[in-house]
Amino acid sequence: MGSGSGGGRSTELSTGANGDEERLARAGLCRVIEPGDLAALKAFEGLSALEIWDRLQRGAPGLERWSTRLADANPERDLERAAAAGARFLIPGDDEWPDQLDILEEAGQLARRAGVPYGLWVRGHANLRHAATRSVALVGARACSSYGEHVAAELSSGLADNGVTIVSGGAFGIDAAAHRGALAASGLTIAVLACGVDVSYPKRNSALLSRIAEDGFVVAELPPGCSPTKLRFLSRNRLIAAITQGTVVIEAAVRSGALNTAGWAEQCGRAVLAVPGPITSRMSAGSHLLVRERNAVLATNVADIIEATSPLGAGTTPPPRAPQTIADTLHPDLQRTLDAVPVQNPAPAARIATTAGLDLPTTQTCLRTLATLTLITETPTGWRLPPPTEPSTP
Repeated sequence: MGSGSGGGRSTELSTGANGDEERLARAGLCRVIEPGDLAALKAFEGLSALEIWDRLQRGAPGLERWSTRLADANPERDLERAAAAGARFLIPGDDEWPDQLDILEEAGQLARRAGVPYGLWVRGHANLRHAATRSVALVGARACSSYGEHVAAELSSGLADNGVTIVSGGAFGIDAAAHRGALAASGLTIAVLACGVDVSYPKRNSALLSRIAEDGFVVAELPPGCSPTKLRFLSRNRLIAAITQGTVVIEAAVRSGALNTAGWAEQCGRAVLAVPGPITSRMSAGSHLLVRERNAVLATNVADIIEATSPLGAGTTPPPRAPQTIADTLHPDLQRTLDAVPVQNPAPAARIATTAGLDLPTTQTCLRTLATLTLITETPTGWRLPPPTEPSTP
């Protein structure tokens, strides 16, 4: 948060005894200072986490705003509670710290400065930094349509098959479908929560969140035991946007958390993509707005997303082409003759020549060539297209 949260990073303070001291300070600040607290960003401008924690504990003048929470802050207890829940606390300078979050220092200057988090509480067995190196956020409506749910699962699964980590918010609807799609493909997925990592919210997703923690990551900026609030969801969105290479909005109303995440992605210089939906669907209005007014990339398949979120030129793919048939490669005279051959009732060559607008010798030559290619069939009364092939029975 501001230069005093993720800024002032010191490897020396992240190792040994001093590292423990800074870790405790940052854990305490996670408890005392609300994510996105603009007053804190202003009050602690330019200070390190240790300096902020020291001033709060000494009761320095002008810091009364945070005194009520300071009385209950116990970073040692929070670290113990996290360990009991199978979680760890990461701070800037740790090997696992996702360096792409540092962009929030700069992005915050442009967007009311929500800043870099003091630390991240993480459940998961792999290395978070490595997992987030190639990652994409899939976000959207909680009350999504069956179309949106299907698209989220399909895109997530396809991206996971291509080694992309899926990041979302662990909520109902698009979030849950995205997480499940990645898990179904045996891929990595990260759920970024607006509460503590030991809190299952929503409760009906507790089994999903446990599965994500087992096979991927559950991440939170808030310490154990914290409940979600509306403002915490909005602050959480900046982490989803910053930690990934791009944000894909699958279904979203014009005013929605998904569009808030897209806004943070824009501030962080990340790719923003939107999946089109029915023009009659209110849940697709936000996606269409992003394309129409905010230059979002139209995403219709996995290749679109990989190309937009990969380093320049690294993920480019040729546009999809309709499959070619033998008829597509024919000489124009052969195509005109083939178009003139009836489907059912055979026709003589002279009638086909008239329909095709060709002379009879040319038509007869074309008919023989088409017959050789098995595209037409000759009968005693003329030429016709071959009957459709009957499906073989087992």
